[in-house]
This record gives sequence, structure tokens and C-alpha cells, in this order.
Amino acid sequence: MSRRPVSAPLALAALMMTPVTAEAAGDMAAPAPALAYPDTARDNIVDPQFGVDVADPYRWLEDDVRVNPKVAAWVAAQNRVTDAYLDTLPGRDAFARRMTELYNYERFGLPRRAGTRYFYTRNDGLQPQSVLYVREGLKGEGRVLIDPNGWAKDGATALAEWVPSEDGRHLLYSVQDGGTDWRIVRVKDVATGQDLPDEIRWVKFSALDWAKDGSGFYYSRFPAPKAGEAFQSLNENHAVYFHRLGTPQEADRLIHATPGQPELSNRAVVSDDGKYLLVTGSTGTDERYSLTLYRTGKAGAKPKLLVGDYENNWEYVTNSGTRFTFLTNKGAPRQRLVSMDIRQPRVLTELVGEEEGTLVGASRVGDRIILSYLGDAKSEARMVALDGRRVANINLADIGSASGFGGKSTDAETFYAFSSYARPTTIYRLDTVTGQTEIFAEPKLTFKPADFTVEQRFYTSKDGTEVPMFLVMKKGLDRAKGSPTILYGYGGFNVSMTPAFSPTRLAWVDKGGVLAIANLRGGGEYGKAWHDAGRLDKKQNVFDDFVAAGEYLIAEGITGKGQLAIEGGSNGGLLVAAVTNQRPDLFAAALPAVGVMDMLRFDRFTAGRYWTDDYGFPSKEADFRNLLAYSPYHNIRDGKAYPAVLVTTADTDDRVVPGHSFKYAAALQHARTGGKPHLIRIETRAGHGSGKPTDKIIAEAADKYAFAARWTGLDVK
Repeated sequence: MSRRPVSAPLALAALMMTPVTAEAAGDMAAPAPALAYPDTARDNIVDPQFGVDVADPYRWLEDDVRVNPKVAAWVAAQNRVTDAYLDTLPGRDAFARRMTELYNYERFGLPRRAGTRYFYTRNDGLQPQSVLYVREGLKGEGRVLIDPNGWAKDGATALAEWVPSEDGRHLLYSVQDGGTDWRIVRVKDVATGQDLPDEIRWVKFSALDWAKDGSGFYYSRFPAPKAGEAFQSLNENHAVYFHRLGTPQEADRLIHATPGQPELSNRAVVSDDGKYLLVTGSTGTDERYSLTLYRTGKAGAKPKLLVGDYENNWEYVTNSGTRFTFLTNKGAPRQRLVSMDIRQPRVLTELVGEEEGTLVGASRVGDRIILSYLGDAKSEARMVALDGRRVANINLADIGSASGFGGKSTDAETFYAFSSYARPTTIYRLDTVTGQTEIFAEPKLTFKPADFTVEQRFYTSKDGTEVPMFLVMKKGLDRAKGSPTILYGYGGFNVSMTPAFSPTRLAWVDKGGVLAIANLRGGGEYGKAWHDAGRLDKKQNVFDDFVAAGEYLIAEGITGKGQLAIEGGSNGGLLVAAVTNQRPDLFAAALPAVGVMDMLRFDRFTAGRYWTDDYGFPSKEADFRNLLAYSPYHNIRDGKAYPAVLVTTADTDDRVVPGHSFKYAAALQHARTGGKPHLIRIETRAGHGSGKPTDKIIAEAADKYAFAARWTGLDVK
């Protein structure tokens, strides 16, 4: 697609929870759990903030596990206890076997055409990492161009982003080691398969785009961090550079920097005609951008600021001369397509107006623009002419998610991927001239998608808002009585939870469980207003939506009391931990993964400062009080019986640093929260999720779902 760069009262929320202040911390007695947890040292650190003394007894666990031996010893001790417990779970091996079977199918990535060549990824099923292939012509025989499976013995070094040059002669690609967000960028000669000597380091959160003549490429990077701080220090002073092939990185030309605003992120894309470089600036995770335009090939030419207010989303789609087309939410919360003449950037011409569905992507392919919409969290797509006139709808296979539709002004074809909860990805080729669609790659499966049912429900949240939710279950499941259920959610950062295939989650359903995915506020399913209703001082709406989803599942008899587990990762890990604090009685098990658990210090590490768009600033009093009211680490309810909790994180996570999960798990184990296990599983040489090899994905998921099965009563055979 396009190249992007009413709440519960806070007083009530505060009454529902007991923040860990200096006064409360001293009253917490050591637990008497069935498990013998490792001893975790507690410090007497207290931060006075806006008249509140906030205790932080486990701050030492924020240190990098690779640097502090004390933290490394704590991690090893926790993993020993967790591994010993997981070894006792009867469903663990059964889940691992079924997940392995479900993963064992040929998978293809979206092809990209460059010159006469087609580039695509393929995994034969259980390879740790997917392999990049190239073929000469659409029907040519594929040959291996990059196989990352030989890069590391543990399979944890991955091929990340890759972009062929316009003529297909060179391939720009990045290497991701151990799950980190840092990238090493290299260039390969496609004909010979040999790497050029070019190597770029300290690249993160970067677009990669070639100059049209193939002489070099544009990228964004941070300054090199100090020794020992690569995985912890704040990411600041993001700048755009141009690298000319055959030259050292030290000679790269600085294109765009913002030293007066070190918090800005800057990403660059080359226009379709190659005459312009468009730099998108942002202060955080919100789609609120600036646009700065450079003329390529004119060294020293002054840039032109097109948009500088950081108020709206601007995604470049295409241009014809000085007239540029953008997808934007300016004047349209569910987004629209507009054009502007860069000589008069304040004047917008509407090409496609806002509609009931949320416009989530636009890309030019030949003389067509393909628009992608979400209608109640399901994908829809259509083609329009360059002036916005409707041409045709694109018929998708089912309720599911479509992605891709990339291309250039010289293309007459595009490729897109379609998947659903019970149907793995199929790759389609679309001829934009004839409108004909054909299958490019379709997996051969080890199961029948028809054996599963997918349905969408709508339920009412605390304040009366209707929220959609997908349900996935095995066909023929006895619905007269409740079934063990996993409820999954995210609810933040304008991210939409659309139907997607997951072999690990399908294994849960295949074993007789129900999977529920709630489209909570804070996401992007219904545009800007839906996002705004679940962030900042309205964040409690997200938790209310998730709790209401659980109550609905029980009330409808889909699951029963004591049969409901909850799962979420990253912002979803925060969600799971927060609602566990607020309603520990509602859930039998909780699976918070790589979560943001300390809401008062999240902005001090790596990319955490970007998240203030959704969470607010801990340094501002109103935001501080809101954050303290739901921060998982500070609101564990001593004296309340908690569900079984399995926290998961990874030692190389430099997105949400693992100290969040370390501190939360230590506090949970210290509090008197009943006899159910409260464990933490810490993966080594893994990060926030991307780049994780297949065997580690399966092992972690088998542990989590065997844990959930034990505490929801799912009989796994």
C-alpha cells in the first residue's frame, strides 16, 4: 500500500486499584505461593512526583541483562523456576506437535517487480527464516538470492527490509540480529549473488529507497550509541542520508536533520518520477506529520516545507509533475484522497471523499490508484482513476485481511495477499488494465479451513459504545456449554486488529478452545475518532472494552466462569496486565507479552519517548495522575486473588525494554495475590517479535497455551 513513513472517571479508576506508593509498599508482605520464586532484592527508591511518593523497589532490574551480572543471574533463576513448572504441563508437547504440523506449509511473501525480475520470499514450512528468491520474468524459475538460515546457529539472525533497485540490478537489504530494532544495511549484486562492500550501521525505523538511476539510496539513522548503551539509550537525532554505491558510510551525504528538535523521526521516499525526495517528520507514534520536499540531483537546493503543523496524516501516493496525491485525515477522520500543487500546498483538491469505511491505504499502479478500506475491521478494496473516478471493486475471497497492492506508475500489475483466521495467506496477481485476478502462490495445507468457523459479534462496552469482536472455533463444537477461551486484544496506536492467520492460535482452536479477538478503542478500525477514544485520558475506555468483552463471552455462554484467559503483546501486554489488576476475578489466566508495565518511566528508554502520543507525558501532572491510575507495575492489588499469570519477554527487546516485564513480575511475585503461579518466561536472543525463528515461535506459544489450558480447563490430547 502507500509508503508511510467517553471514559470512566479517573476517581473511580483510582478506587479500583491500590497504587504502589511509599506508604503502600511497606505494607506488602512476602507471599506464600505454591511455587518457590527466586528471591528478588528490593531497594528503598522513592520518587516524589506531584505530591505523591512513588516507590520503585525493583529499579535495578531495568539494567541491561548483557551488562549487569546481577540482572543476568535473576533472569537465569526466574527461567529455572518457570521451565520447571512448564515441564509439568501435560498439554505442552501436544500443542508443540500440532503447531509444528500447522506451520509446516509452503509460505510466500508478496512479490516485487524490478526491471524484468521478480523478487519474493518463500519458506518451505519449518525453516527458521524465510528465504529471498528472484526469478527472471513472471514464469521464470526461482533461484535463491539470500538465505539467512546460515547466518546464525540459532536461526535468530533475520533478513528484514529489502528493496530492489529500479532496474533490478541491485538489492538493498537489512540484517536484524537477535530481534533487535537495529539494522545493518547491505547491497547485493543480483546477477552474481555477491555482496558489494557497502555497509551501513545504526539504522533504525528507516525507510529505504533507491535513487531512480540506481547510483545510491536514501536511509535514516541515529548517531552511534555509547558503548554498552545500544539496547537502552534514548533514540534521538534521527537524520536522512544519501549513500552513493562504492563509498564508505563516513562519506554519506546528510540530506535532512533536525538538531533543534532531536525528538523528531525523519523518513524519506523518492517520488514516482524521481525528481523529488519527500521527507516525513513525526514527533511520536501518531500519524501527525510534517512534509519537507527536496529536488533530487540539485545539491544545495533549498528544501520546501509543504506541511509543518504536525496535525494530520500525509501519505504520499503519487505525483504528476508538481501535483502530488496524498492519503490524509485532514478534514476526514476516516481519511480521504486529495491532491495538492506543491507550489500552493495549502490548497487541496479532493479526489475521493471520506466514506463509512476507513481508508487505510492507497497506492498507484499504472494509471490506477488502488484504495484499501476497513469495513467493521474487514478488508475491502477498489480501483479508481488518477482523478479519483471509481473504476471497479476488487473482489476479495472472504472475511479477512488484504495487504500489498504495491506498484509503480510504469506497472500494469500488482500483487496482494489475502488471509483470514482459518485460511493462510494466498498471493494474488491483479492486472489493473483488465481487472483479472489470478493466483500467484497458494499454500498446500495440512488441515481443512472448512473445519473452522469465523463469525463477528458486536457487544456493548461500559459507556454504551458498540465494539466488534471476532470469534473463531472448530465447526461442530458443543456450544450448549462454555468452552475454554482466549480473548486477545491490543487497543492502541491506531493499530487495527484484522483477520489474520496464526498457526499457533489455530492450534488452540483445533484442540477445542475458542479464540476471541476484540477490536477495542484505541485502534484504527474506525479511523481517528476510534483511536482518540482510547488514548491519553481516555485510555480507561480500552480496559473497559476488554472487560466488557470478557463479560459478554461469559454472559453469552461462549465461555464460562473460570474458563477465560486473556492475551496481548506490547501495548496489548499493558492491556492484559492492567485489566488483571482491575478485574482479577474475571479471568482464569493472563498472558501479557513484552508489555509496557511501568507507565511512569516508559519514556526514558530507546523508542519509549514516541509513545507519549498515546500515553501522555509522565512529567506532566495531569498525565502522571492518569498513568499512575492504571500503570500495571504500580497497581498490583495486594490481598486479592489473581489469575494464573505467565509474563513473556526477551533479553534483546529494545522496543519495550525487558525491564518493564522484569519489574512487574517481581512485584507480582512479592504481593499476596493467591496461590496460582505468577511466572516470567524470558527468551534469549530474541526481541519484540520480528525476526524470531520458527522454532522459537512454536516453543513460546506451546508454553503459553499449555499454561492457559491448565488454568481454563482445556483438555489437550
